[in-house]
Amino acid sequence: MAPSTYTSSLPPPPPPPPPTSQGNQFDPGVHNVDDDCPFCKITATYAPYDPTNPPQPSSSTGSSSNTSSDPLNPEAGAPNPPTFVVLSTPLLIAFLDIMPLSHGHVLLCPRAHRPKLSDVTSPESRELGYFLRLLSSAVARATGVGDWNVVQNNGAAAAQVVPHMHFHIIPRPELRANGRSKERFTSTMFGRGQREELDEEEAGPLAQSIREAIAQLLQEEEQSKPKL
Repeated sequence: MAPSTYTSSLPPPPPPPPPTSQGNQFDPGVHNVDDDCPFCKITATYAPYDPTNPPQPSSSTGSSSNTSSDPLNPEAGAPNPPTFVVLSTPLLIAFLDIMPLSHGHVLLCPRAHRPKLSDVTSPESRELGYFLRLLSSAVARATGVGDWNVVQNNGAAAAQVVPHMHFHIIPRPELRANGRSKERFTSTMFGRGQREELDEEEAGPLAQSIREAIAQLLQEEEQSKPKL
């Protein structure tokens, strides 16, 4: 069970969604978990934290052993290869793709095991919608790439590799500058092509930049609210 470090379903600013029976802390003993699912392993290992005040990594990888109270450095059972978490709430988690299509490729998924989009609950849907927009802006800010794809596949025939519902946020830099064609990039995005492994030395600082961008965006949204 993930240690209890953050107990609201959405950050203090903006207001959380209406209370639900799902509670505020992810509990693998209560929520639907598939022991064979790599994403369930990640969600059960990494604790929620307040996205307005993200933790600082205490290692270069952001996932080596440390203390159980550190949301980025679980005491034991950390997945291999390392996971670079950029957002972690009681209902959702987001992390860098281990086989990125581009620098800043992020996955966003519910903590509970939901094979397809149609399996996601209403509370999870609300939080996914809120953070999908926010995370897209944070990735664009952290990478400096203002164009991106949001992709969500359902089922093996639709190129879903891990049967745990997730969104891909994929920055789209100028492809010709990188020596890649648009057709090849799109083909790889839908499961037909060679992908490269995540560079762990670059991943730690990148994940931290995205966490900080999320916190900045939340602060800016709070400051932009009309004063009563």
